[in-house]
Amino acid sequence: METINKEDIKFLKFPQEEVLCSKEQQKIRRYRLRRALSLGNLEHEKVGILFQDNEGVKKVETTVWGVTDKSVILKKSTIIPLERILQVN
Repeated sequence: METINKEDIKFLKFPQEEVLCSKEQQKIRRYRLRRALSLGNLEHEKVGILFQDNEGVKKVETTVWGVTDKSVILKKSTIIPLERILQVN
C-alpha cells in the first residue's frame, strides 16, 4: 500500500468496477464517509481513506469536503470515485 498526497490523486486512473463485494460493506462505507464529512466540516479533522486505482491500493490522509452518490470530494475539487474506496478510518 502506497501513501499518496491528495494533490496527486488527480493524476490517477480509476477503473469503473466496485471494489467492495457486499451491499453491507458498501452501506458501512457510505456511513463512514458521511461521518468523515461531518468531521471535516465541523472539526476540520482528517481521515484516512484507503482506495484502489488501476495500479493498486493507496492511502490518503485528508479532509472530506463532500460526498455524492458517485464520488468523494476533497479539497481543491479532488475527486475519488465512491466505488473505488475500500475503507475510511
